[in-house]
Amino acid sequence: MNFRAKQLAVAVISLFFLGSLLTVGYIESERLLPKKKAKAVVTNKNLSCVKCHAEKSPAIVTQWRESLHATLGVGCMDCHEAKKGEPDAWEHEESLISIIPTPKDCARCHETQAKEFAASAHASAAENVALLDTFRGEAAGGTPVAIGGCQKCHGNTVKVLKGGPLGSKTGTLDPATWPNAGVGRINPDGSKGSCAVCHARHKFATAQARQSESCGKCHIGPEHPQLEIYGESKHGLLVRAQIGEMNFGSSEWVAGKDYSAAPTCATCHMSATKSLPVTHDVGRRIARGLRPIVSKKFENWERKRKDMMSACNACHGPEYTKSFFVQSDGTLDRYNEKFAGPAEKIMEALKQEGKITPALFDEKIEWAFFDLWHHEGRSARKIAGHFKYRFLSEAEKLSPGISERFAKDR
Repeated sequence: MNFRAKQLAVAVISLFFLGSLLTVGYIESERLLPKKKAKAVVTNKNLSCVKCHAEKSPAIVTQWRESLHATLGVGCMDCHEAKKGEPDAWEHEESLISIIPTPKDCARCHETQAKEFAASAHASAAENVALLDTFRGEAAGGTPVAIGGCQKCHGNTVKVLKGGPLGSKTGTLDPATWPNAGVGRINPDGSKGSCAVCHARHKFATAQARQSESCGKCHIGPEHPQLEIYGESKHGLLVRAQIGEMNFGSSEWVAGKDYSAAPTCATCHMSATKSLPVTHDVGRRIARGLRPIVSKKFENWERKRKDMMSACNACHGPEYTKSFFVQSDGTLDRYNEKFAGPAEKIMEALKQEGKITPALFDEKIEWAFFDLWHHEGRSARKIAGHFKYRFLSEAEKLSPGISERFAKDR
């Protein structure tokens, strides 16, 4: 090979290596550099809203600009626009709007999600606020305590008053019932719930709803300590340790495919698996109810259990998952047999004997009964002592010998 040919060969090889280096550099830069955010699309009907609120309430406009809604051109009027005759409609800057976008409004685009949510226990949470275990707050502290406590999570009925905001002639919202961000809130249009409880306005991010802290807004404290229990579990510890690997912003977010670090509440109760679609019915995979004192299996509990086990099997072997639920059912069945069942029978017998009144929480034993599955009743270490020395002790004072009738050898 002559000198000229050698020069040409070296030049070709050098160009090849240079091209390879440039290609690798480009690929790595695309991977490492932050992804460019899509720009917000401000349509004509939303332009005046964005301009005004960018001055008066800039944070909500910034939140919206960072949302997926904004990149798709879904803006203020798409959610807040009201029709004439709607109970909470009022005229604002020559437009008829509603302060509260409801699940009925969201259903125009998210029909499946709205139907699933409407079928869930979340949607009926406001209707449950007067039951035994949640009535206590209002009975003890009155309506203001219920507004600032129970109803903040369960929701309430939002009422519309005559005479409107900002001098308008249409209805305004009763300040005793609004603001309220309860998951089962009953809205002026008759719909139930608030999507913004989990997908906080005005970003409405799925990434936020996938994190257990969103559930912890309500599922926390002595009545329902799910967040504390989760946080101390292996699952919760792993999420904290590997939070950067959770890929919360993934479009699908399937365990074992889009992430494998650990599960959050949403992983097991709502999110898609390789064999199940995502659901907004949070009870669809729950086989047993722990709210009543006697834990009961729901209708179609076998199907619900199968679905939950499908979520577990994304990380665990099928035998491990099956054995876990054998242990869980055994614990709950034993609690029902030893504590909950006898206590329920004793309370019913005391009512039949006229030893306690129909009014709630006006006798000491009713507080002891309530605490059998709340507060200290949530602790396996303390439940036996609470049952014997608080509950049965009070029962004996009211009806001597009743323990022998219903709780012998307990």
